[in-house]
Amino acid sequence: MFNTKKEALEVVAGLSQTSKMPCPSYGLPIDECPTGSKLRPIPGSTCYDCYAGKGRCAMPNVVSAQYRRVEALKDLAWVPAMIYLIKPLPHFRWHCSGDLLGQWHLDKIIAVCKGTPNTKHWLPSREYKLIKDNLHRIPDNLVVRMSSPMIDGAAPAFKNTSTVHREAPAIGTSCPAIDQGGKCEDCRMCFDKRRKNISYNYH
Repeated sequence: MFNTKKEALEVVAGLSQTSKMPCPSYGLPIDECPTGSKLRPIPGSTCYDCYAGKGRCAMPNVVSAQYRRVEALKDLAWVPAMIYLIKPLPHFRWHCSGDLLGQWHLDKIIAVCKGTPNTKHWLPSREYKLIKDNLHRIPDNLVVRMSSPMIDGAAPAFKNTSTVHREAPAIGTSCPAIDQGGKCEDCRMCFDKRRKNISYNYH
């Protein structure tokens, strides 16, 4: 269906490139997060001082690109375009900013994961009910990490989770990025289903 990477990128409105991550991502606007947008006004929540709402992530050109991706998601060619782009990659992280927009959005991500069986996918989310209702549909190469809503809070009651620690001890596996210049480097623990909880240092 696609002859070049450029053609596929035009359909999906581009991929996100972050300095921390070892792979591309797909950033969406944080104002569209169903649960995150409700948590952002609450002090102590993991969304209150969201990293994706400041610095380079908040620049108008970046936010504009994120909204173009929301529109691109509605394109019937989005799934095959994402498969074309992701298939050569060993890892892919969903949503360096933003979250699932609904059942229709998750359906498309599942289709992409099934179409890229040799790629390990990682999807962080706070959409608990949506994921709970679809646990039986999550493909083996997709790790969905349900994120705790509060800093220093307990991990959600899911198989794979993530928390943020500031004053409390880290729960489970502590993300090593804080000691690596804020980068993943060769760490891929977030993509590993054997790691029940990943705890990120507050930043």
